[in-house]
Amino acid sequence: MLNKKALVSLFIASALLTACGEKSAAPQQMAPQVTVVTLKTEPVTLTRELPGRTAPYKVAEVRPQVNGIVKQQLFREGGLVDANQPLYQLDDATYRADVDSAKASLQRAEAAANVARLNAARTADLVKTGAVSKQENDTAQAGLQQARADVAAARAALQRAQIQLDYARITAPIGGRIGKSAVTQGALVTANQSSALATVQQLDPIYVDLTQSTAEILRLRKALDAGTLEQTGDLPVTILLEDGTVYERRGKLEFAEASVDPTTGSVLLRVVVPNPDNMLLPGMYVRAEIGRGIRENAILVPQQGIARDPKGSTSAMVVTDEGVVAQRSVQVSRTIGSKWLVEEGLQAGDRVVIAGLQKIRPGAPVQAAEAEAEPVPVTGENAASKAEAAEVKAPAAHES
Repeated sequence: MLNKKALVSLFIASALLTACGEKSAAPQQMAPQVTVVTLKTEPVTLTRELPGRTAPYKVAEVRPQVNGIVKQQLFREGGLVDANQPLYQLDDATYRADVDSAKASLQRAEAAANVARLNAARTADLVKTGAVSKQENDTAQAGLQQARADVAAARAALQRAQIQLDYARITAPIGGRIGKSAVTQGALVTANQSSALATVQQLDPIYVDLTQSTAEILRLRKALDAGTLEQTGDLPVTILLEDGTVYERRGKLEFAEASVDPTTGSVLLRVVVPNPDNMLLPGMYVRAEIGRGIRENAILVPQQGIARDPKGSTSAMVVTDEGVVAQRSVQVSRTIGSKWLVEEGLQAGDRVVIAGLQKIRPGAPVQAAEAEAEPVPVTGENAASKAEAAEVKAPAAHES
């Protein structure tokens, strides 16, 4: 009887334990959802942001070429002047008198030359009949030549006196904006003096002088030789003002200096920029985004998809074809907008996780959803430069 009770109790206990085990079994967890971006290759124009300063396109210092007293100032300080526009008028009474004297000397020489011409003509006829000797004829012909030389000398003296008179009216050597005057009415100026009377600067267009280190130039040439970059050609240069705003007009690279500055180890790059409104003034500090090369098969990855550890190493989480997370060690070089330019570690077709990273770990299965394409804003400036963008075929990039 006791054995039967024990067996019944054991059976009941076993049933209760089985029921409790079924109730405590946890349901199978669902794989976490993540957002991925499928990488693809695209052409990218790599640019470099370089510091620089503006410089006038042309500069001319106005100096007198004759001595004299400033009689009148003929321009407004800070205004625009044209080439050959009168700037100063010197007292020219002495130079006018020299011109009149030279004119009189020329007239006297021309009269003497006329007499010598008539005399030479008569002796040339008389020598044929023997009325005069051959020596007298030679003397008359030589006198004519000397008289003609005196006329030429007198004419040159008149021309020189006229030039001195013209120099008394000082004109602008170039067109542009003129600065303040260093002299006033009544001041004595001398020919070829060291101090300038005023300075004229042509500011439209204007130069932007940039400096680039030789190390960067060597890296660029190596990349071009290796074929990882292609020459950009004449891409426009974007100018950034001192407050960070973008200058509305873009420039063009004029030339690169052929020598290196030994004190800084850098090379001068000169950019020509239109400046019709005189927004850029000489000596302003600016920065310029200048094209360095085009990478045809570049790979860009959103910045949120790249992680950096305390040692500075970078990595990315990718979803394999089996739907499993794998960690990749990558190398990135610079930012291009909101993306990193990948040098090593990722390739086209890889699906990089950009959202849901806190829910995953390497080797775990996930459910991947493709991220929506970033909207491209269409502005008036973009529409106006559609043809230019189509020619470049690549977004601009700058080094971080």
